[in-house]
Amino acid sequence: MPADALEQKVWKALDGFRIELPSWGFANTGTRFGKFQQAAAATTTAEKLSDAGQVHRFTGCCPTVAVHVLWDFPDGKFSVPEVMLMAERHGVKIGAINPNVFQDQIYKHGSLGNPDPAVRRAALQHILDCIEIASATGSRDISLWFADGSSYPGTANIRHRRRWFEEGLVEAHRNLEPNQRLLVEYKPFEPAFYHTDIADWGMSLLMARNAGPQAKVLVDTGHHYQAQNIEQIVAWLLSENMLGGFHFNDRRYADDDLTLGSIDPYQVFRIFHEIALFEWETGRRAEIAYMVDQSHNLKDKIEETIQTAVTAQELYAKAALVDHAALARHQGKSALVDAEECLKDAFATDVRPAIREWRKANGIPAEPLKAFRESGYQERAARERGAKNAAAVTSYA
Repeated sequence: MPADALEQKVWKALDGFRIELPSWGFANTGTRFGKFQQAAAATTTAEKLSDAGQVHRFTGCCPTVAVHVLWDFPDGKFSVPEVMLMAERHGVKIGAINPNVFQDQIYKHGSLGNPDPAVRRAALQHILDCIEIASATGSRDISLWFADGSSYPGTANIRHRRRWFEEGLVEAHRNLEPNQRLLVEYKPFEPAFYHTDIADWGMSLLMARNAGPQAKVLVDTGHHYQAQNIEQIVAWLLSENMLGGFHFNDRRYADDDLTLGSIDPYQVFRIFHEIALFEWETGRRAEIAYMVDQSHNLKDKIEETIQTAVTAQELYAKAALVDHAALARHQGKSALVDAEECLKDAFATDVRPAIREWRKANGIPAEPLKAFRESGYQERAARERGAKNAAAVTSYA
């Protein structure tokens, strides 16, 4: 047990912190312009789960893996027992279920917002199938991101599309198990460039509320306009009991999906702080699903994910060090400098020594990235998968 107060706070925070990994982060994915193959990238669901298991083994905070149904369940719901067995074999569990209503050709003009009723029915049926898969895997959350929108003025009836979305989400909610949640994500642009059907947190909030009490808002840190105050959105959603989860990444310009904390770690800290402050004031834990969703197109996939998990632990631990009682006193007196210093002091604290001791106490390597590199896993994966990944390289004349 740690001896001093700082270590006690850090250890308590880390004991309760979990961040989910995306299965697709371990495969050869890229941007709409292309992708760069990595010899060790996962080529099957089993390999994705194996890689995720490595991250959890070396960090101790990533026990679940979010999956994309079309990418990770090749035979739909019939694949579930096999996939669950794979996950167990690699020391992880299946987490959030992500429907895919943007990839197939029928979704060229949208999914739940498509003017064609047949396409809307197909999209809804896929979501219902995903809810059924979530029931089989024991997953709580079904994460919904929609590419729906339009790219030219006058080409879509925005009000009609909103109504179709509401109808689809209500029907999806009607099919949830009592312990399940719909997490409704938003994005202001891309791939649609004129309007996006669920463009911001307010639209997502309205959609979720209309769907039913088991629907919440999912915040992707990259899905905002430049300089938008994300922690204010977090605070509002917490006040409304409507914050369901995060997709964490970082960005320089727009939805860049860079490594968490690589551009603005203070922003991630501020988000964690708003959550910690809410929990301190209310005396109850916020039911928030933390998840990674970022591009691993250039960095080694497992190493970047370990780097992400470690950074998340550090920023979460720093947020736990904010003196909430002192902060409340300073805020009440409008003591601006003193109030801000409460956050700055916590953010400036080096929590790495305390985290290393926590890892040792929990049988986790003190230096996760170093230990992973010494394990030889990366080299073995490259040897075993290299030929498959090389064969997948597309050449252009």
